[in-house]
Amino acid sequence: MSPLLNSFRSPAYRWVIVVLAALAMVATLPGRTHGLSMITERLLSDSSLQLDRLVFGYINLWATLGGALFCIPAGWMLDRCGLRVTSTLIVALLGAVVIAMTNASGIVQFAILICLTRGLGQSALSVVSISMTGKWFRTNLALATGIYSLLVSVGFVAAFLWGRSQSDWDWRTQWAGLGAILLFVIAPTFALFVRSAPQGSQDESQADHPTVESPWGLTDFTLSAALATPAFWMFGLATSLYGLVSSGVSLFSESLLMDRGFEKTAFYDLGTMTTAIGLAGNLVTGWMATRINITVLAAIAMSLLAAALLALPFVSTYSELVAYAVAMGFAGGMVTVLFFTIWAQLFGRTELGKIQGVAQMLTVIASALGPVVLAEVKVRTGSYVPAIVSLGGCAAVLAVGMLLVPIPARESQLLTNANLDPNASP
Repeated sequence: MSPLLNSFRSPAYRWVIVVLAALAMVATLPGRTHGLSMITERLLSDSSLQLDRLVFGYINLWATLGGALFCIPAGWMLDRCGLRVTSTLIVALLGAVVIAMTNASGIVQFAILICLTRGLGQSALSVVSISMTGKWFRTNLALATGIYSLLVSVGFVAAFLWGRSQSDWDWRTQWAGLGAILLFVIAPTFALFVRSAPQGSQDESQADHPTVESPWGLTDFTLSAALATPAFWMFGLATSLYGLVSSGVSLFSESLLMDRGFEKTAFYDLGTMTTAIGLAGNLVTGWMATRINITVLAAIAMSLLAAALLALPFVSTYSELVAYAVAMGFAGGMVTVLFFTIWAQLFGRTELGKIQGVAQMLTVIASALGPVVLAEVKVRTGSYVPAIVSLGGCAAVLAVGMLLVPIPARESQLLTNANLDPNASP
């Protein structure tokens, strides 16, 4: 057996997978709002696209909702075809679509391509990324997720610096370069180095059963069995609520702060603070998750989110703004790690791709609706406060629900293969 093949099967290789998973998440950039925001103004000034802000806003909304449907086939492909084939194919397709955008002309063609970037990037590739660590790690999953989240944050910062350095370029030139990186650099990297966990997959004939026996001696849930548990919907609602709040509050953050009497500079200060605090939340939650029940951590995260939202209408001084940033940033860091961790812990790895695909679809839909909810309330009432207070109340209810929701039981099974050591590292 070649040394290279042996290295792929080494338990230490799972840490290489963590790095590749973070790279996959950063590669979703052209399909995310933050990525598109780098070229939005240049898109609107491109006469060949015939866009205005309202049209672009609705294109973005429906593209995000339509793109959410890509989560389901991405999860299916992960469980059926494995990590390497799925990740390589999706990144290559995303790169090709990004390059195709540079030849777009007219609203219809542009809208179709935006929908594809949302579907392949924000939805499908995100499912792949968050499944990589779950597929490889049985122990130390929370720690691996904390490190993964840190690498993702650093990667996005680097990507934004790259975008800033090209802010004066024609958007087509910049996007062509980004598509080339995806298609000719990242996709081949995944083809060469991404591997599925060496234990192998389950017998496909068991797929119709509510649970199937995993190689590690615990029953794994199928998608239908996972969807039948209250825990899936409780955690799904919690992470989706955070996605809705994050997208809505982030988009209108400057307006929200001006309503509270702050200068425009406070908007940039808040963004910097929440990002830094979120990184700390990633690492602390990764460490805490090895010692504290995951439902308790989720309750803490929702409590922090509720406290931040319910306090926001009363924030009027800079010190109060800092306190708000600490609560919101740490809640975001906690929710991020929990979202990447809980599905494998609760339901196992046999159909993890499908399960995380549905969970990701819920968060994408919620994120798309967040700005709409806040904008509608602002238009109808003249204030964001009713929406902010209502969302804070929802977070408080979910915090209590987290402490009450039953955790799905995964019964131990006898291992039938003597080579499968339950104490071995994956």
